[in-house]
Amino acid sequence: MRLLLAFLSFFALASAQFGFFDQMFGGGGGGGGGGGGGHHQQQQAQNNPSDARHYQQQYTHSACDRYLCPDTLACVHFPHHCPCAWDAHDDKFELAEGKRTCVSKGGFRPGETARKIELARKGLL
Repeated sequence: MRLLLAFLSFFALASAQFGFFDQMFGGGGGGGGGGGGGHHQQQQAQNNPSDARHYQQQYTHSACDRYLCPDTLACVHFPHHCPCAWDAHDDKFELAEGKRTCVSKGGFRPGETARKIELARKGLL
């Protein structure tokens, strides 16, 4: 009987401890934490699907009577006006035929990226 009681106590302690870690590190288990004393159920965010349907839905439901930028879904007058998706971290360069490219700002001296793109345009890089 003592062995059974010790085993159940150990099991309850282990269960409570793992419930604490689940809550602490974002697991879905355990109650507590939600005001009111009832059962608190944490909703897990759904991952985006691994195919293009999520993007296609966003693209299809975007309202634009001009040009809809395919990567940022911004509505602009001309394709080369499309912003970079991460404009705080990228520099935008307009290329020939109304195209543009976004290049990371990090790791280069100021103006270095523009110089390299110009060399590439001329076929020297």
